Amino acid sequence: GHFDGVGTVVSLLLHLVQSDRAYFGEKDFQQLQIVRELVRQENLATQVIACPIVREAHGLALSSRNKRLTPKQFREASLLYETLLEVKGKFTEMPICQLQELVKERFLNTTALTLEYFEIADEATLVPTTHKQVNRNYRAFIAAYAGEIRLIDNMALN
Repeated sequence: GHFDGVGTVVSLLLHLVQSDRAYFGEKDFQQLQIVRELVRQENLATQVIACPIVREAHGLALSSRNKRLTPKQFREASLLYETLLEVKGKFTEMPICQLQELVKERFLNTTALTLEYFEIADEATLVPTTHKQVNRNYRAFIAAYAGEIRLIDNMALN
């Protein structure tokens, strides 16, 4: 439902403004891909440009939500980035099911964060996968709660 709403609003905006370019952050990679597909399907002249994730010094993806974190939550929130880096480093040597278990284990040792989900998906289609295929690009997606604050991140794996 959320992405349907995003697609509707972005479509209306792009039709109204008729911009040459639209910039979307990779922090919300799913949204970026949906906008790319929307522009393709509606044959819009807008070029969608991906902006890289900007990070805090300890790796947490920059977000206005970060200001609402307690000092402990802020420190421990680096676990999202550290976990993604570990998954990326082990992606070629471990099956996806083992990587999913590894992520769950990492979040058992923190009291400040609760893992909402971790998925590895095909980067082009966003379809979650449990088995790697050659000539496909994969991306890891993670979401966790620090109290009531939802944090998201993602990383290309290959």
